[in-house]
Amino acid sequence: MALSPAITSSDVGLRGAFAGPAPALVAYLTAGHPDRTASLEALRVAARWADVIEVGVPFSDPLADGPVIQRASRQALEGGMTVPGVLELVAEADVSRPLVLFSYLNPLLRYGLPRLMDDAAAAGVAGLLVTDLPAGSDSALEAGIAAGPLTRIPLVAPTTSVERMRAVSKLGGGFVYLISRLGVTGARARLPGDLSATVARVREATALPVAVGFGISTPEQARAAGQLADGVVVGSALVSALDAGGVAGLEELLMQLRDGLEAVL
Repeated sequence: MALSPAITSSDVGLRGAFAGPAPALVAYLTAGHPDRTASLEALRVAARWADVIEVGVPFSDPLADGPVIQRASRQALEGGMTVPGVLELVAEADVSRPLVLFSYLNPLLRYGLPRLMDDAAAAGVAGLLVTDLPAGSDSALEAGIAAGPLTRIPLVAPTTSVERMRAVSKLGGGFVYLISRLGVTGARARLPGDLSATVARVREATALPVAVGFGISTPEQARAAGQLADGVVVGSALVSALDAGGVAGLEELLMQLRDGLEAVL
């Protein structure tokens, strides 16, 4: 595996987003969905309520995502959104919250990974989460990411051993993204019964803040997950709210999620 990356200002900023009295809200939005104008406004609205914003890079074959985000990616691509377009969108949004670029590897390689990291940092991005680059799978790529200006966000699952969690966490920073369940993204009716035990294993492996994602869609679920972890990630539900009610619908759900997390205090 690659050497552990140095602690950077982006890493400090991401960790700081989890330092509030209430659990952090990490909001995912697909760049360019439903169109560029609405996407720009959505990013700015999300910055009013979320502590961290994940900006999804549209991809033609998002295998880890469920139908909601797949549809959003397709719509963004059909609207002409590209990797350079994502960076332009982020720069124009100019939000004060830490931003994480959420992407599959292929679009990043086509752009050029070293150039992507430099350009993304210049646009205001703090972190990078690559869904299909397992830790230890490509030492050269990982060394390049570790040497770059973006903080790599570690990604772990319920099936990840404590030893593996420890190794994965050392290759990144900011916070650990814990996938709450196996499968693709999308809203679920309830949280997994073993979530508490899984969060405890992550805490055993790393001192980084833990954010739980995959399946969280309601204020009640956010509150329940926030009682266990340092933050929650909400994606498909926000994308659906933007589809159904526009930016106003998105903001309404963000406010409700924030209220749910504040209730943990």
